[in-house]
Amino acid sequence: MASEKIIAQKTDVIAEIKSNLETAGSVIFFDYRGLTVEEISALRKSLKENDASLKIYKNTLTKKATDELNLDLEEALKGPSAMAFSPDVIAPVKILSDYAKKYETLEIKAGIVEGEVSTLETLKQLAAIPSRDGLLTMLAGGMIGIVRDLSIALNMVAEQKQ
Repeated sequence: MASEKIIAQKTDVIAEIKSNLETAGSVIFFDYRGLTVEEISALRKSLKENDASLKIYKNTLTKKATDELNLDLEEALKGPSAMAFSPDVIAPVKILSDYAKKYETLEIKAGIVEGEVSTLETLKQLAAIPSRDGLLTMLAGGMIGIVRDLSIALNMVAEQKQ
C-alpha cells in the first residue's frame, strides 16, 4: 500500500492536470517517442515563445484527471504521451503540426479545444489557420489596398477636373 505522502503527491499532480485541462484554451496530446533530447528541448522552447507549455505526466494520473472532468481520452492515453497546453487555442496545434511535419516520429493523438475533445480533423483545420500576426498582416494589407484604390480614384477625379 502506498504511503500517505505518495498518495498526497499523486493527488496534487491530478489536481494540477485538472487545472491545466480546465484553464487552457487548447490541450494537445502527442507521442514524443523517437525525438531526441535536443528536438524536445527545441519544441519546448518554441512552445514557450508562444505562451504554451509542454508537460509529461503519467497516463494513469492523467486518466484520473480526465475521468473527473468527463473527458473521453482513452485512446490518447495509450503509450507515452505528452501534453502541450496554452490559453491560445491555435498556438500549440500549429507548433506541434509543424514539428510533426519536420519530425515524422512525433504523432498528434488527440486534443481538447475550449473544453471539448476534438478530432484530429478539427486539429488539422485549426493548424491551417494563419497565426495572429499573419491574420493582422492580411487585414492591414486589405485595408491598405482599399486606401490605395481610393487615392487612385481621387487622383483620377482631380486630373479630370483640371
